[in-house]
Amino acid sequence: MLRVYGTSASGNCHKVRMALEALARPYTWTEIDILRGTTRTPEFLAMNPNGKVPVLEIEPGTYLAESNAILWYLAEGTPLLPSEPLQRARVLQWLFFEQYSHEPYIAVARFLRKLHPDPASQRALADSKMSGGYRALEVMEGHLAHTPFFVGERYSIADIALYAYTHAAGDGGFELERFPAVRAWLDRVQAQPGCTPMSA
Repeated sequence: MLRVYGTSASGNCHKVRMALEALARPYTWTEIDILRGTTRTPEFLAMNPNGKVPVLEIEPGTYLAESNAILWYLAEGTPLLPSEPLQRARVLQWLFFEQYSHEPYIAVARFLRKLHPDPASQRALADSKMSGGYRALEVMEGHLAHTPFFVGERYSIADIALYAYTHAAGDGGFELERFPAVRAWLDRVQAQPGCTPMSA
């Protein structure tokens, strides 16, 4: 059985849970407390030398790290990943966008404001993430004004990847009321099988 080593409050880990639930794949979840340094232990580093969650244990001794790589692996051969080459490339386009232009701002602002042990000390850094996060939301808004989902007008791992931190963007101080197409898309994603909100 698949095993996920993850943190429930992490959007990167929540993506993996969403995909597994959408596909009705059996799995077990091992909660990892990143604030206690659990990812820096020799045992964890043997699974992922980069010392980050999530990690998917595919079978004993076989591990896959990086949330979007895990999404791709799980979605291969399923309705969550198109078979046509250009559509597959467009999924990758949005996965790269999520990790490079979205997550470094929206996820980091959320962590600094809500999950950091001393949020007040991080206010200036969190504030510095706002313009980049709003740029990402504007790109999403423009795209979603013309299509119900990110790729091929159907739900895919591109939506899962972007949903995880977008639906919790308010925790980072982002005002989603400014983005009606994004909010309508969030509602469509939340109607999909296996979709659950991320843990606080």
